[in-house]
Amino acid sequence: MSPMSAFATLVEQLAALLQPLFHASATAAAIVVFTVLVRLAIHPLSRAAARGQRARAQLAPQVAALRTKYRNDPERLQRAVLELHGKEKVSPLAGCLPSLLQLPAFLLMYHLFAGGSVSGTLLAAPLAGNWLSAIGQGGVFGPAGLVYVVLFLIVAAVATFMYVRAKRQFAASGGAVPGGAVPEGVPEGVSAGLTKALPLLSFGTLITVAVVPLAAALYITVSTAWTAAERALLTA
Repeated sequence: MSPMSAFATLVEQLAALLQPLFHASATAAAIVVFTVLVRLAIHPLSRAAARGQRARAQLAPQVAALRTKYRNDPERLQRAVLELHGKEKVSPLAGCLPSLLQLPAFLLMYHLFAGGSVSGTLLAAPLAGNWLSAIGQGGVFGPAGLVYVVLFLIVAAVATFMYVRAKRQFAASGGAVPGGAVPEGVPEGVSAGLTKALPLLSFGTLITVAVVPLAAALYITVSTAWTAAERALLTA
């Protein structure tokens, strides 16, 4: 059995279990359950990423000193920062792992519904459709369009929360980049201007939600909200 077939079977079985409670939206509920299961599976890595973020924040003064010492030698600065991380056993890439491990699940969700292997609806919106098709069915505020309005509001609220949180982290670290409180998963050595702009990429999720099949958009929305809550709790 191919991974796609196995994944389709899993979604269908979850939907069958949830059908008495969610009826026509059982497949959508199965996607939510699947997303939660994926996030629970990688939660240990998320905890490790949070510990790494705190460790990098503690190294901020030393990194700032290295930036001053090697301000005219970017390559030497990068090597020195990596050596410092190695000495302190801090991985600057640890925060990337939770996102990378979610990618296969997202791609399976995308291809499963884009290819029509599994069907279903979330209220009035087909899980295989996207925002443009929902607008075509009844306009922005039609029955299907309203489903996307809710998703957009959730994603925008989460993106705003993440942006404000990141800005506070930069302010608390005195704007020191690299090092200090940088967004999770950003390698040291990235320029200050680029790193400060990265929180804005959270709003790019709105575009993804609009263009991918609703099933994948639902996965993204639930996972993004989980990420925001998880980081707030782990780094409180």
